[in-house]
Amino acid sequence: MGSPALTQGAWPARRPPLIWWGCGRGHRGLPPWPPGALEKPRHTRGPFLGIWGPSVPPPCPQSPQESPEERPQFPGASAEFAERLEFIQPNVLAGIPVYRVMDRQGHVLRPSEDPQLPKEQVLKLYKTMTLLNTMDRILYESQRQGRISFYMTNYGEEGTHVGSAAALEASDLVFGQYREAGVLLYRGYPLELFMAQCYGNASDPGKGRQMPVHYGCPERHFVTISSPLATQIPQAVGAAYAIKRADASRAVVCYFGEGAASEGDAHAGFNFAATLECPIVFFCRNNGYAISTPTSEQYRGDGIAARGPGYGLLSIRVDGNDVFAVYNATREARRRAVAENQPFLIEAMTYRIGHHSTSDDSSAYRSVDEVNYWDKQDHPISRLRHYMANRGWWDEEEEKGWRKSSRKMVLEAFEQAEREPKPPPHLLFSDVYLEMPPRLRRQRAELERHLETYGEHYPLQQFQK
Repeated sequence: MGSPALTQGAWPARRPPLIWWGCGRGHRGLPPWPPGALEKPRHTRGPFLGIWGPSVPPPCPQSPQESPEERPQFPGASAEFAERLEFIQPNVLAGIPVYRVMDRQGHVLRPSEDPQLPKEQVLKLYKTMTLLNTMDRILYESQRQGRISFYMTNYGEEGTHVGSAAALEASDLVFGQYREAGVLLYRGYPLELFMAQCYGNASDPGKGRQMPVHYGCPERHFVTISSPLATQIPQAVGAAYAIKRADASRAVVCYFGEGAASEGDAHAGFNFAATLECPIVFFCRNNGYAISTPTSEQYRGDGIAARGPGYGLLSIRVDGNDVFAVYNATREARRRAVAENQPFLIEAMTYRIGHHSTSDDSSAYRSVDEVNYWDKQDHPISRLRHYMANRGWWDEEEEKGWRKSSRKMVLEAFEQAEREPKPPPHLLFSDVYLEMPPRLRRQRAELERHLETYGEHYPLQQFQK
């Protein structure tokens, strides 16, 4: 079956080398200035912007009688004067290419781009992705059975999580959205705590106050997830600015989807990151849908990566189903963000195979054939499995054994979470203020009196005393 029409961007037949598309900091690794230009202005732009590029002629040379003062002196942009009325078309040039390392059969296309990861690390990548997949299936079914209230799967996007997580340092600060559980899993977050959070039981570090899948772990430098879209983006920029001022040699990585990129907080965050020169990597998972809204209805430009240079962000688009492409791009962006104190934008092209959440039925807005294509023919897990099999690192027996043992691990954590009681109700009022104010103490006392009087109407046996 051929590939369906893609709504989230073009996928070229052949991959280019890893190239960062330029922004307003022309002295840092940008593509060469187009031939024929009189001089390279202080601010440069990548050719895809429709300003400088092969499809747009370079500026005319300065006429002999033109004085330097007659050239544009405006402080807001670097440009040349033009004597012809012409609007820049958004679709004049081809889109930003999609960087990849492997084809769908796991063959490395250019040996120089192979990260040459040791077998043990590649196995960790694979096992983390498949363990996440197993956890998703069990928790999704548990919600359907009424055991938990809500869940969001990561089907099809495992490569974006694990490839980026592997490229980071353990001390790097992560701001996630709500579909990055694989990043935390790669960092060693226990299955028992994933389950405890989704059940909201007494072992949950958040004490049952958050919705399921809103994880957080200070010890692993993973900031607790917040439901409102894109609020983490300006927060991440603020954290990166603080790290820069402290000269801490760390990076901040901020994850979000292409739908969140339409929020105003994304635009504010991009601009602050560029003007404050923050060591941050913006990682956009472009999975084709913002809940039920396809990308064709979200924007008219060339995806999210094309927005970066306008803000001053070095940008790249990668094949999010290629774990090595994600790894290479994130590693290089992280290295340069720390070394040069500048922000980077990675747009990872992938596909959300599952429903948006357990509150969504995606069959209402997309076809089964479309979903099956990505699930059966272009899945990040199968691509990495092909890579390992090509090298004799993995076979069918190992696959069966790992699938069985990983399912057992998840079920054991699942059963433990079900046995745990809920946190005591009075914890609703704690951890809000350093010292509880009188009004909250009164409310807590009122709740306790209410439960003493009407306790038979509540399942208090499920809660800790």
